[in-house]
Amino acid sequence: MRNIRDPKEEFIVSDCNVKIGNVTLKNRLIAAPMAGISDRPFRALCCQMGAAMAVSEMLLANTDIWHTDKSALRMVSKDEEYIRAVQIVGSDPQEMALAAKLNELNGAQLIDINMGCPAKKVNKKLAGSALLQYPKLVEKILSAVVKSVNVPVTLKIRTGWDKANRNYLDIANIAQDCGIAALTIHGRTKACLFGGEAEYESIRQVKEHIHIPVIANGDITSPQKAKAVLDYTGADALMIGRAAHGNPWIFEQIAHYLQHGIVLQQKTLKQKAPLIMQHVGALHALYGEYKGLRIARKHISWYLKGYTDGEYFRRLFNAIDHADEQFIALEAFFNKLN
Repeated sequence: MRNIRDPKEEFIVSDCNVKIGNVTLKNRLIAAPMAGISDRPFRALCCQMGAAMAVSEMLLANTDIWHTDKSALRMVSKDEEYIRAVQIVGSDPQEMALAAKLNELNGAQLIDINMGCPAKKVNKKLAGSALLQYPKLVEKILSAVVKSVNVPVTLKIRTGWDKANRNYLDIANIAQDCGIAALTIHGRTKACLFGGEAEYESIRQVKEHIHIPVIANGDITSPQKAKAVLDYTGADALMIGRAAHGNPWIFEQIAHYLQHGIVLQQKTLKQKAPLIMQHVGALHALYGEYKGLRIARKHISWYLKGYTDGEYFRRLFNAIDHADEQFIALEAFFNKLN
């Protein structure tokens, strides 16, 4: 497999709109759905910072559990300002179709089907990337979901179950034939989890074999890397996940680089402070004090990673049990910065 490295020579490639069915993206950047991360505050932040779309964390297709607070908070709302994209996960075609329809009625403008999650608790229910082993079931699920809604349906996959069983081209063809509007490929097998290098050659092959939009995912960590992946794979768009942890500014940086060929200067932590405070406030507002301040802890840990005194402050911050005190501590920390 050919390595993708950050290029140092001038390119230039202009940014462009991407159409997924009747949904038009303002650029080629999508925030990935990440369990426990891609809630409403995080999605809004990513879009505010330049992502054209942010997909919700996966929602189980079993509607019997949708009455729980956890499921309710994962659903999109019609009053959300940005494109409302919901990811669903499951293995029963009719259950998936019903979940898609109910989300459409709830305001979803795009439905994404998860066949890429490598987590054991998902795979043991024959969902996520486990489905890649059963192409006929994949076809039944995709057909049922596409027929159930009037909004675009997209699919997210890995390249296969393991390196001996890569079937990404077969799944891509099935997806296109079933009416899937765009295909996202994480360039790893299920067995690879998040180790090793992403298989950009596999993504390139898919782009050469199908005509629906292809979205590349995996190891896109900088503006230069984003440009290199687009060039090499020919993908229509990029999906960025782990690189946005504590760094939603990556969307702004990549969008600017793709459009102008110039790398924006990194913001200082003091410049980032207002957005960090905004994020924490949104978490408190959505989840309430008890859960909101606990979720805020992991985000603050990511925001402050690598900064002087960041680890010391993180330990102090994690001991705070009142929302108001989190704000007081953050303000004091940011005010001390030069």
